[in-house]
Formats: sequence, C-alpha cells, structure tokens
Amino acid sequence: MNNFVYEETATMIAAGELQSFVPFGREHCRNHPNAFNLQLRELQPASELWSSDGAAGLVGSLQEVTLQERDRECWQLRKGCVGVGGEEVEFEEELYTAGNMVVWSQGSRSQASSVYKAFTVDSPVQQALWCNFAVPQNKKADQYILLLCIVQSSCVNVHSTTGKDFISPLPFQLSNLWATKFGLLLERKNPASDALLSPPGEPLPTVFSMLHPLDEIAPVVCKPAGLFEGSRVQYVSDSTMKIVFSCCQPSIVVSYDTVQGTHSVWALRKVTHDERSTVLRCPVEPVGTPLGLMTSGFLTSHLRNVSRLDSPGGSGATGALHSHQNRIMTSSPGLHSRVHSPSISNMAALSRSHSPGMAAPSFSGAARFNTSFHTPSPRGHHSLLLSPNSTTNESVLVPEMEPIIPDLCMEQLWSETATASSHSSQASKVFLTSDLCENHYLCFLVESHQQLRCVKFIESNDTSQLIFASVTSIPAKDAEPFDFLGGMTCNFASWHLFQVSKVFVPGLLSPTFSLSNQPPHLSTPVENISTPANAASRHIRRLDEASMPSPVSELRGPNTKHHEASFLEDYTFQQATSYIHALRDPVCNRVTLELSNGTMLRISIPEIATSELGKVCTHTHTRVLVKWYNIYNAPGGPSAHAEWNLFVTCFMTLMGYNTERLAWTRNLHFEVPLSPVIAAKKARPSDGGSDEVGDYCVGYRDVSWHKWHCSIIVSPPSSPSLRLDSSAPLFHHIPALFYVLHLLYQELQLDELQRAGASSLVCLLQQLARDLQLEEYVDLYWRDYPSLISSFTESCLMDQGKIGQMQRPSFLKAEPPSMFSWLSSCLRGEEVLPFPFLPGICQRTRLLVLSYALYIVGDENATSTDVSKYLAKLSAGENNVRSTAVVGPGFTLKDLESVPFGVALPIREAIYRCREQPCSDWSEEVCLLIGRQDLTRQAHKMTLAKDKAVSLSLEPPTTTEADEEEDGMSDIIQEVTGLIWSQDLRVHEVRRLLQSSRPVRVSVVQLPEVSDHEYIEEKENKLLQLCQRTMALPVGRGLFTLFSYHPVPTEPLPVPKLNLTGRAPPRNTMVDLNSGNIDVPPNMTSWSSFHNGVAAGLKIAPASQVDSAWIAYNKPKSPELANEYAGFLMALGLNGHLTKLATLNIHDYLTKGHEMTSIGLLLGVASAKLGTMDMSITRLLSIHIPALLPPTSTELDVPHNVQVAAVVGIGLVYQGTGHRHNAEVLLAEIGRPPGPEMEYCTDRESYSLAAGLALGMVCLGHGSNLIGMTDLNVPEQLYQYMVGGHRRAQAGANRERHKSPSYQIKEGDTINVDVTCPGATLALAMIYLKTNNRSIADWLKAPDTMFLLDFIKPEFLLLRTLARCIIMWDEILPNAAWVSSNLPQENIGNASVSEDMNLETLVQAHDYIIAGACMAVGFRFAGSANSDAFDCLYKFARRFMKGLTPAAAAVTGHYNLHTCLSMILLSLSMVMAGSGNLKVLQLCRFLHKRTSGEMIYGFHMAHHMALGLLFLGGGRYTLSTSNSAIAALLCALYPHFPAHSTDNRYHLQALRHLAVLAAEPRLLVPVDVDSLKPCYALLEVTYKETQWYEETTVELMAPTMLPELHLLKRVKVKGPRYWELSIDLSKETQHLKSILSRDGVLYVKLRAGQLPYKDDPQGWKSLLASTVNHRNSGVRAFKPEAISTFTSEPALVSFAEFFCKASDGMKHVRIQQDTLTLFSAMLYECVTQESPEMLPTYIAIEQAVGALRRSDLPQTFPLWQMRLVVELWDSRVLRGPTSRNGALLTSEFLPVMKNMMDVTLDNWLTGEGRRQVGLGACHACSTLVRVVAPKRLPTCR
Repeated sequence: MNNFVYEETATMIAAGELQSFVPFGREHCRNHPNAFNLQLRELQPASELWSSDGAAGLVGSLQEVTLQERDRECWQLRKGCVGVGGEEVEFEEELYTAGNMVVWSQGSRSQASSVYKAFTVDSPVQQALWCNFAVPQNKKADQYILLLCIVQSSCVNVHSTTGKDFISPLPFQLSNLWATKFGLLLERKNPASDALLSPPGEPLPTVFSMLHPLDEIAPVVCKPAGLFEGSRVQYVSDSTMKIVFSCCQPSIVVSYDTVQGTHSVWALRKVTHDERSTVLRCPVEPVGTPLGLMTSGFLTSHLRNVSRLDSPGGSGATGALHSHQNRIMTSSPGLHSRVHSPSISNMAALSRSHSPGMAAPSFSGAARFNTSFHTPSPRGHHSLLLSPNSTTNESVLVPEMEPIIPDLCMEQLWSETATASSHSSQASKVFLTSDLCENHYLCFLVESHQQLRCVKFIESNDTSQLIFASVTSIPAKDAEPFDFLGGMTCNFASWHLFQVSKVFVPGLLSPTFSLSNQPPHLSTPVENISTPANAASRHIRRLDEASMPSPVSELRGPNTKHHEASFLEDYTFQQATSYIHALRDPVCNRVTLELSNGTMLRISIPEIATSELGKVCTHTHTRVLVKWYNIYNAPGGPSAHAEWNLFVTCFMTLMGYNTERLAWTRNLHFEVPLSPVIAAKKARPSDGGSDEVGDYCVGYRDVSWHKWHCSIIVSPPSSPSLRLDSSAPLFHHIPALFYVLHLLYQELQLDELQRAGASSLVCLLQQLARDLQLEEYVDLYWRDYPSLISSFTESCLMDQGKIGQMQRPSFLKAEPPSMFSWLSSCLRGEEVLPFPFLPGICQRTRLLVLSYALYIVGDENATSTDVSKYLAKLSAGENNVRSTAVVGPGFTLKDLESVPFGVALPIREAIYRCREQPCSDWSEEVCLLIGRQDLTRQAHKMTLAKDKAVSLSLEPPTTTEADEEEDGMSDIIQEVTGLIWSQDLRVHEVRRLLQSSRPVRVSVVQLPEVSDHEYIEEKENKLLQLCQRTMALPVGRGLFTLFSYHPVPTEPLPVPKLNLTGRAPPRNTMVDLNSGNIDVPPNMTSWSSFHNGVAAGLKIAPASQVDSAWIAYNKPKSPELANEYAGFLMALGLNGHLTKLATLNIHDYLTKGHEMTSIGLLLGVASAKLGTMDMSITRLLSIHIPALLPPTSTELDVPHNVQVAAVVGIGLVYQGTGHRHNAEVLLAEIGRPPGPEMEYCTDRESYSLAAGLALGMVCLGHGSNLIGMTDLNVPEQLYQYMVGGHRRAQAGANRERHKSPSYQIKEGDTINVDVTCPGATLALAMIYLKTNNRSIADWLKAPDTMFLLDFIKPEFLLLRTLARCIIMWDEILPNAAWVSSNLPQENIGNASVSEDMNLETLVQAHDYIIAGACMAVGFRFAGSANSDAFDCLYKFARRFMKGLTPAAAAVTGHYNLHTCLSMILLSLSMVMAGSGNLKVLQLCRFLHKRTSGEMIYGFHMAHHMALGLLFLGGGRYTLSTSNSAIAALLCALYPHFPAHSTDNRYHLQALRHLAVLAAEPRLLVPVDVDSLKPCYALLEVTYKETQWYEETTVELMAPTMLPELHLLKRVKVKGPRYWELSIDLSKETQHLKSILSRDGVLYVKLRAGQLPYKDDPQGWKSLLASTVNHRNSGVRAFKPEAISTFTSEPALVSFAEFFCKASDGMKHVRIQQDTLTLFSAMLYECVTQESPEMLPTYIAIEQAVGALRRSDLPQTFPLWQMRLVVELWDSRVLRGPTSRNGALLTSEFLPVMKNMMDVTLDNWLTGEGRRQVGLGACHACSTLVRVVAPKRLPTCR
C-alpha cells in the first residue's frame, strides 16, 4: 500500500447551528397530574400522607423524587413519516420513560413537540420500545401493525395505535426485550437458582419469542454454525450468551459470549417443520425407562421450582394455577390460537386472561419442553447434552405434558475469531450502516478497546442469506449512524471506501485550554468529531489520541484493509471546560452531543448538495467524489448559488484541467471570497490526498489508490498551450465520466424544471467533447445551444500517448445518443436502437422510452419481456451483487406537467384515448392518471350511507317528525326512490299501507235499533277484525325496509310500536280491546310482536358496525318486549350479524327457556351460518332435536315450535352439502309417529313439513347424485310418504324410541298422508330442483281419473304441480297456455258429461292446479320483471278476483279462492320484486281494504308479504333464482297460511321471514362524481346468448334493476352526456357484484357543456347543441364568461378571466385583440374536447412560433418540440381519418402554426432574411435544416 498524506483542515466540515436538547417527555412528566400522586405514594406510607405539614412538605417531597427519578429516566428518538396532502412530512418521535410513566411524543423543526400518547402503569417501567407485529392476512402477505410495548416486572403491556390494549403476563423475570421482524424476543434473567436447580447438562431455555400479544411465549431454537454434521438445532439455553442487538431489516440478532468474549451474528427466521420436529422429537431407549419422559419430568418440576423463585408473585399462585389447569385450557377461546398449535396451552390461557392476579404465576407452560438430549455441540456451553451416567430421581416423574412449539430459529451467520490476547468486552452500541458506495456494514463499539469494529456484509444472489466479509477496526470513543439521503437504489459497487471527515461545531470554542505536552497558544475548536463523507449513512466518531501534536499537522500511516484510518484527538482540558462525553439519538442528519457537564446539544450535518443540478450530478458522480463534500461543506464555504460553479471547478481539477487557464472556468463566479481552505487548495503545489476515484458506471473491480499531485500553479502568460495533467486521479476515466454526464444532459432536457441545468452542463460537456475530439458530440451541443457554444473556442491538449492509456468504455460510440432524435425516429416509424440509460439516474429517459415503445411502436411487451429492445442499461461491472430492476415507478400527472410539450403530446394522447374507453377494474392510480374521477372514486369502495360526502339527505318529510320516527320506514333513501318513481307517490302509499304504529280508523254506523252497549261491542268486533290485518303488517314492512339502516353503536335500535287500538269517527273516540266487552284470544299479540322485532332488525344493513355488546345492549328491560327481542335476534341472523354474538350470550339466552327467543336465536344462527356445516352451531341445534341425541340421553322438555325451528336450522346449516347422517335422520323424521304419552301428537304437520324442507335443503339440487345414500332409497321413501302405504320399520336408535304406539292417535301401521305429504313433496322438489328429471316429475302429475282425484286434498295438488314444474325447470313458459297445460284436461274439460262427478272437487282441483302452475312461473321468473310472465299471472289474478262473487265462492269456498288468489298475487310480486309495479300495488291495496270475516290473519300476511316483495328493500333489492334462493322462498311462501295469529299447526310462522335469504342487491344507481348526487344515466345492457334468445342489447335508464348477472355479457354507461364506462361480465362478475353490494353506487362524470337528464330530458338545452354543426361559428359565439357552465376547474376559469377578456385600454389595439381571440379559441377547444391539460401545450406552440418569427431563439429546444408535434400529426394523417378522430390536436390550429413556421424559415433562408436577422438567429437558422421537418401539413377538413 502506498503511504498517503492526510490533510486535516481540508477535510473539516461545518455542522449546523447548535440547539440545546431536553427530552420533551421530562417536561410532560413534571406536569402530569398522575406524577404527583404516584411519587407521593412511593415516598410515604398512606398514613403519613395527610399528616405532612401542608404544601411546603409536599413540594420538598416532590423535589426529592425528581432527583431520584432522573436516574431512572431514559428515552429514544426515531424518524416518523406521515403523508399530508400527497407529500411525505417527516418528524421526530420520542419515547420517554421515567418511573411509572411512558410518554410518546412527536415534533419536527416546523412544529413544536406534542404528546401523541402517554401511559401510566402500576409498577416501575423497566423498558419501553416500539415493535411491529405481523398479522396474517388471507392469501396476502402479512400486514404489520405498530405496537408499543411497556415492560413491567410481571407483565408486558402492549398498546396499539388503533386503541387495542393487551396485557401479556411474564412467566419469568426479563433481562431484556428486543423488537424483531416477527415480534418480540424475550431474554430471561438467569438467577442464581438456575445453577442450583438445574440437573446436569439440562440448562433451561433463555431466549423466548412472542409473535403476537395473544400468543403464548415460545422458546427460540438456534442452529450454531458447525464444521460437522453434529451441529444440530437446539433450544437457546446458553446462560453465557447475551443478546446485544436486534434488527428487522435484515432480520438479524447480535449476541455476545461472556466466556469467550466474542460477538456472533445470527439470522432470525421462522422455524422450519423439520427443525421443529427435531427439537420436539423424544428418542426412545431400547430398555428401561424412556429417557425422554424422565428428562421431561425433570424439566417440568424443575421449571416449576425455578419459576416459583423467579416470579415476583411467589409460589402461592402456582398451586392454584395447576389445580385449575384443565378448566383454563378448556375455556380459553380457540380464536387466537395459532394454526400449528395442537391445542391452547396454559400459557395461552394465561396470556389471554388479562387478569392482574394471574400475571405472576409460574411458567407452567414451559414445563412441556421435550428436548432432544443426544446432540453433540461444537461448543461446550451451547450443549444440551445429558451425561449418560446421570441418574434421575423417579419421584419427580410427572405425566408428559404437551410441548410448546417453537416459532423462531436463530441461525448463526458469523462469529468473531476468539484469540487469547483480544478478549473484548461486550459492545456498548451496535448498528447497521452503509457507505457512499452502498457497501453495508455491521458496526459495534467496544468501549474497553475504544474501537468501532465494522463488519462488511453482502446479500447472496437470491437475497436469502447474508455473507459476512472482512472486519475493520476504527479507533473511536463513540459512534452513531446517519441516514439522511435515503432512497438511493441498492446498487452495490464492486469496491469500497470509508472516508472520514471532521465536523467543525460552531459555538463550542474555548479561549484557554491546554493540549497535553503542548503550550496553550493554539486556538482550535474544542472538539473535532469525525464523520465519514458519505451520502447514505454517516458516522460521527471521537478518537482518543493523546500524543497527537496539533490538529493541523500532517499524519502519515498505512491504510489497511481498504479503509482509510481515521484519526482525531481528544484533548485534556482544564477542569472548567466541558467536553463532548457521548453521542446519541441520530435522526436523519441530526445527532445529540452529550457534554461532560450533563447538558445536551443537538447539531445537524449538512446535506451533500442543495441545488437540483448539484444533487443530480453528485448523485451521478459523488459516490466517489468525497473531496467535493469536504470542500462544499467546509467552514465558511460557498452559498447554494455558487454550488454548481464550485462543482465544475472541483470536478475539472480532478480530471487534470487547470481551471485558472481556461477562460470560461476562470470567470466562474463564486459570489463569496474563496475560503482559506479552497484558497490553500488552489495554491498548494502538492495537495496530498487519497481520494479513491472512479464512477460506478465505469465497471472496474479494483481502482488503485492514487497518490496524485495536481499542478494548479498559475502558468505564466507565455505558456504555449493548455495541457491536461495526466497524473490527475480522474484523467483515465474522462471518457466514461463524459458519457455519464452526456446521458445526464439528455435526462435534464426532458425536464422543464431542470432544463436550465442542461445549459449549465453543456459548457462542461462541450469542453470535454472538444478535448476528446468527439466531433459529433460537439456538433450536437452546438445545434442545441448555437448562441452559447459559439463563444467557446479553447481546447486543451492531451499527450497522444496518454490518450491511449485512457479507458474508453465500449458504450462510448461516435454517434451521440440524442433523446429527441430517438423519439422522432419512433414517430416516423423508423427502426430504433436501444437507448442507453443509467439505472437510478435516467428515470425519466427510461419512462419516456418505454411509453413511446408501448404507445407509438405498439409493442405490448415493451415493459416486460422486450425492455432490452428499447433500453441499453449501463451498470458498474459485470458482477453486480444485485441487478437493478428496470421496472420502476410510472408517470404521474405531476411528472407529465414538467415533460416538454412535444415529448408529452403522444403520452397525453394515449391518456386521452384511455379516458374515452377505460376498463372498469383499473386501479385507483391509473384512473387518477387518465383523469377519470368517477373511476377513482369507485375504487374507494364506499356505500351511500358511509360516504358522508354523498349527501343523500332526506327530502323534507310530508308528515311530522314524530310520525316519521315511529313508523319504522323513514330510512328508505328517498333520493334514490325519487329517481326510480319520480312521477307519483307510490312509496308514500306503501308506507301508509304498511304502518302499524298509529291507531286504525274504526268506522261503524250506529243503526237506530242498536243500543249503545251493542254499538260499543260492534266497534270492538270491527277493531278485532282490523287488528288481524295490523298484526300481519310487520312481515311486509320487514321486506320493504330491508337493509336500509346503519345503526349508531351508542343508541338502541328504534322499534316501531304495534298499535292495536282504534279511533272511531266522528269524535275520534278511542276503541280498545282491553275493555272486557268481547272475548279476545289469549296471547294474540305474541307472534305479531315477534314479527315486529324481525321487521325492525331487518332494517340493519349487513355492512353496519354491530358487535356482541350492542346486541346485548338492545335487550329490553320489560318482559313484555321479550318476543320483540326474539324477532330482533332472528333478523340479526338473517343479515349476518348474529355470528358476532358471543357464545356465552347465546348460552345465556337459551337457558332462559323463553320459547320465542329460542326460535329466533336458532333460526338466526342457522341462517348466519348458511351451508357452512359449522360444528358448534350443529351441537347447539342438536340439543333441541331428540332424533339427533344419543338414545340413552336424558329426555329434554323442548317445546314443539323450538324443535321445528331447530330442524329447519339443520337444513340451513347443511344446505347443499348432501350430509348423509342428517339426511337419514330427517328422512325418518318426516314420518315420525306419535308417541304414547301425547308427545309428538300436536301440530305434527308443521314438524313433518319442517323435516321435509330440511331434507330438501341438505340434498338441494343433488338429484340422483346423492353420493353414499343409495341404501336409503330417498326418492322411493319420499314417494311413499306422499301417496301412503304401509309404514316401514324404524331402524337403529329410532326403533327403541318409537316402539310403543300412541294411546290417543290410532294410525295403525299405515302412513298418515295428511301429515307427511307436504314435507315429502317439497323435499322431492328441492332434491330434484332444476334437474329436468322426467321420471320423478311424472310421479307428481295430478291424477287423471275422478276416483283418484277424490283421494287427494286440493291443497296437495297445488304442491304437486309446483314441485313437478320446478323439477322440469327449463320447460316453464310464461304464458297462459302453458299454465293450463298442467290441468288433466280429459277429466276437467268434460266435467259436464258425467253425472257422478263432484263439481266442487273438480273446481277446487282446477283452481289449486292453476295456482300451483302460476307459482312455478313466479319462481322461474323471480326478480326478472319479465313482461310475458307478468301479463300471464296478472290475467289469472284478475280471473280469480272476479271469482270472489258469492255465487262462485259458494262452489269453491271462500278459503280456497283466497288461498289461490294469495298465491298468484305472491307469484306476481316475485316476478316484479323490487320494481314497485303499479298494477300489482293496486291489487295489494284492493285486498288490503278487505277486512270482512272471511279475510283471516294468514291472508293479510300473504297480501302484505306480496307488497313487501314488490318494494323489496325500498326498490334496491330483488329476488334471485339460485337453488338456495328457491329453497328459502319455498320455506317462506308455503301455500298454507295461518288461520289466526297464534296458529303454527301447519307451518311455523317464523319461517315466513326466510324470504330475505333470496334477496340480492341488483339496483345500479349512477351518482354524479362532482355533485355526489344520484342522477339518471343511460345504460346499454348486453345479454349473453342462451337457448331461448340470441345475444341481445337493450338500453335502460338508470337507476335501474339489472337482470341476474350470470345472464349478462356487458354493462356500459353510454354517452354522449356522461363519460363512457364499460363493465365486462364475460371475464368475471365480482367487480359489478361489489358495486351492487355497496348500495349499487356507480360514479359517473358529466361531460363538459352537457346537462343532466333531470334538467334536460331531450338534450335540447345542451350548451354545445347550437354549435354542433358549425365549429367556426361556435368559436366566434363562445364567450369567455360562459366558461363556468362548461367546467368548474379553477385554472380554466381564471384563464378565461385574465387572458380572454379585453381590458378598457386594450380594446383598440388590433394585435392584442387577435391574441385574445386566439386564446378564446384555445380555451374553447380544450373545454369542449375535455382536455384542459392541453391548454399549456397550445400556448407553448404559439410561443415557440412567435419566438421563431421574432428571431428570438437562443436555443433550438422549442423547434425540436414543434418537430415532434408535427411528426405525430403526420403519423396520424398517414394512418387515415379514423386515427385522427382520437387525436388531441384536431382543430385548424396546428396547420396554421405550421404554415407560419414555413413562411418564417423560407424568409430566413433567403439572403434578405440573413441581412435582417442577427448572429444568434443565423446560428439557429443553420441548425433548422436538420431540426425542422420540411414537410407541409395537409389542411384539416
């Protein structure tokens, strides 16, 4: 190695101003209210607190405490960052700990510190730190959450920023806590008792991990680096190993071995499966006791003893804990247990208990370690080897416990070499850093040796491992890392440099001090702090060299291991002088100096450059130009303005130029007198230094250390020529450096904000190109800046011999790379060569090249596989450790604004085309780029209710506020319903029909002969009839208000009253049923209250914030409302919220034994877990179904209706699963016989029906594919239940249960078809649903003969017809002929011929079969609003309405007629669900008014269900025809309605609400993205081709209900009023489904000049309508004042205000008038074409042409841009008129401008023109021959 001269003064840099530093938390603690009480409590016993003598005593106590507390305080600082207004704002965060308090504060230079969070805990804080915990995400990378951990003696408090708090009890005393990438590492204290209690060779684990506050603490395993196979995985149990450092990125841990005195580095990672099994495996001995069991016993008892001694709670709690061990394990919730844990351990139960009393007990969980003891270890004290002859005492054997599974593994990467002489103490400080060349180092400070040891490490090629290289020691007392120029690409250079500079700290000067062995006459800084001059990370060091003579003397020494040694002196000062004692808290470029007198100062280190050009150039070169940093930041150095000149001087000097001789460098202006440092540098003949030089792009592995002498002596005037000094350090690299600067110049040309820098750089470039004799380059610069370059004439000579020694890189070609030429070739369609670029520097070049390749060349793979065709990457050397990926961040609109207009135009055009036809599923960033605010907002995923900005305020209500509140229907979004039904008040009418909260009108006329008492009875009887209707209303209201309300978590759900009173006109007297005048059925209102609760609960939207506490909070206090609450629970299940109810609450509700609550809860939880086969819910339901319990189980007294609900619940939970056991049980339950003691005897029909429905749901749609059930003969068994026959013998467990027959019901051994037929029929229909199985369907045909017809109840004919039709699903047709075809024609048609035919039977059969067929049409076309189906059903409904006459009713019967009519009405509502059809509403209203005697409660329920379905969810929902929906509708619309309000004999009333499960949101609501109001928009909906119709396109005016999504191919928002948007459903429907589920909000954007459909239905008022055909007249007619009607963009409105209006003084100036007209035309073009971003382009084109005409062109840059614009236009013209339509520049503007340019250039090229123009213009003129394409533009037609 060469010796070198190290110049102290030249490498001193100036720090920023000093600021005194006091931790913010200290002040806050002083003023904290808790501090007073806590400190007093610590000081005095409670008895003495009140006896102290007033305030003085308290103050004295406080002062005392503060002094004591000061010793215990500690703090740490870190950098925080938050996005504000799209920009990152940096600040400092401080975490301060003192006593029992932790203060987390934030502050920055511009903002004072403030408390972010403060915590006070019960016991003194031992440690506080930030930590990130990983939360696993479904199918995504883990999400990290920031938590604050506070360590106390017995537990760790964990607080999240979102407000969640956890308490994790500690099973042992902590020595230290470390934050890692995966969570926390806990280091156990090793008490003395360890050695005493530990059996030989069995040390206990010392390091544990906690991956989440709710996870148990697990031991960490380690994998030491071994030379042989024996180095195996083992627990970290070495008591001599201390952790000194942990890091998240890379994930490493540094440990110190207290015995050997060495440091080791370990990689921390998740443990692998093999390592886990290795550690947990227990070897089995051939004879005797299994050793593993023994040792496990040892470990168990041993750990118990240790933890008793260890834990602060003593051993008292231990026994209690173990006695309750099983209970704890069973009750701990499994929710948070980790996937790989077989069960939850005691520790997990403990850590989830959050009980302070349980925080202290022993670490019983640790007793389950199963350690492998046959592990030879490379180092003795890491071993877990059990001595073979060690004996174990059998008395300590305990049953084997389950081991805790380790989570993390520490794998050894590197260890210090241990030598006897260099036994070092533990590192006091460890950190990671990197130098300017981005070499990475792990540094640790060993204070005993006063050394900073730096270990270089690199990542392996697959980035999975770290490889540690050489160690370098630097003398230092203290060190801290800096990281204030982050964001550089990790591009590892193949050589490294560690340069150290001094920091001059202003303000720390002492007038008198003495150096050791030196007279005190020198005046020097008190302290010099050493800092490396690197950009990415700097270290400040102090060095102790007592014998150093003077800070300015020269020191000589060898440089070893590629590092320049750093020397700095530590002075011995006088007693009074304070000196720097330590460094701490580096954040960005700031660090704290701790002085010996206890004060602290904060200083900042300067940045590497301040001007943009300086930053770019230093980013390009100064990774090695360390000298630049020292000069620029020298004390008294230049200001930012002179920075560039200083850089040029420094740079050229390093290349060997004599800058004093060159005229242009001699005249560079420095603004301030040169500092003595630079002056000395310029004048000194031998400037010794060791700057290793070269550039990362040069690509050489080893650059030798130069000892160089720069001849900067001023030459005498007689010197014949300017020569370059070939011994200069950068001389050999001039070609490479020149090329890099040239590429940088090309990059700067592409940025309007930095183009001024390009003109500065071109001076340097032309000089280098001239001297390197690169004529083409000189020519290029001359053409770019003709007037500037013409003044440069000097060249410098180089020795020809030396030129040969220059390292000319292969990429330096004679043809200079020019970005504008390359882009121009692209536009002309010529073949282009790859353009060279530098990763990390030429980012804009890369982006523009790839953008042109994509859009102009049309290569779709340009950004993926074909990058190398367009870009040639230059990098440092062939052996890059990591290659820089070409893909990087793309363009933003802000970037595009600074791209020159000609270059940006094709990209703007591409964006414009994308804006016209975007994809609906593009990301938010892309939508933002193309300027589609509607799509950007769509990506935010907001609902109408959540998005506060979408102001869907309710219209002023017509009724009073009190009425609004109480009817329960005020939450329908009226803005949407107002758009759907804008012509009438049908929604108000529905609200009137369905409200049940106001008294009804009881109008009875008192006849003369009727007494008052009889009249009162008459009124009350009339009220009783009306109450039948009122009680049925909630079922319909629940459907109408479905999912329309988002509850407030702090308020209970408002439930409207069920008012069963009346008012009698004319005096409005109250009529009540409680007067006792008439008999009222008992419990009449119980089920209606239940339905009212369901209706209220169904309002809650699925997206609402509902939790278990809120559900319990709604529980009413009075028992009368219990039925309502039961309905509310069922509703919560139907909308999916009941899954959040805690298991404990469910248990609590069920144990109350309230029948309604049990029904609601069981149906609710089953609905919420639809089709999931959830085991916990299955167990819950099975308890209520005797058939699912073991035969020997205790008979439970479960009410019949609860059993029915539980059976249907089983069907819901196992829907579509084909579960064998449940299917078998349910099949048997359909025919369950009555029991001996009246059990199963009442309401058997509803139970059998429920079992049939449940069986149908379990095997839904399986048809003949019932796997594993062939032996059950399901269809045959169901057929037998349907038609009757001998009962089959019960099998299995049921045989015992049903062996004795009923004493009351004599059925014999035949099947009672009246009980079993409905359930069996519907089960068969659901199993074979949509299978088109004709053989099964034929079983269900109506009988052909009158004899057989007499045997079947007419109701069953309806069920059979319905079942047969939905099996033959594809044959259902929406016409009357098909409906009639279901009748057995030969009998019913010839009814009059035969005399022994019963007319009543025939008519009833006819009506029920027709009703069944109509229901089938309703199911087939549910939610489709199919007009044919509607017409067909409406015709039959009218026919039945006419049949309500007394004569017809006498034959058929009122009940039968009303049943059939109700079913047809429900079918109509199913088809028109959510559409609010007026004709169906009229039918419902007509039937609503009928309250005569024959209108029973059930019919009212049917009619109002039909009304609810018609307006389902306020018009936002409709019905689906999926199998699951059909099953739900079959349960809900079962065609037998209750006779009175408590009737559940044939069908459980609660099942009516299952219709909700068939509802799906399909309403699409366009919302204007500017006004955020719902609006009309034209949609084009394309249907897929099916067997019934071809691909069809229809136009719909939204808001509209969409058809079922699987039928659609595409949904498109049509123009011309709104921007087009197409949603393609042929690929996937998820995007549209997510839009519909969020209230169907589809954001749309109105085009400029268009009016919404609401304001202008026909489009005649549009601002563009008058000028569509006459563009020119439009331009003339355009008034700038009208701009606000076209656009609300502030920039355009201001432009119109200031640039398009003539002021008073300008009106007569013709030129000004022309300019205003031109500007108005530009503005008109931009707003009508919806391209406001083009306005600057238009103006720039006009300015470029104007400058050319005025001969005012110092550079040819504007002409280049014009050329690119013209070439783009030419390429469009060549492609034909279709291509021009999508172009941005479509007006006559461009041809006019081109013509003006042609005229000007023609003038220039004539002699007359040359005489008139000046010198600069002549230069420009000569360049134009090459620049401007001599083409004529065709005139735009």
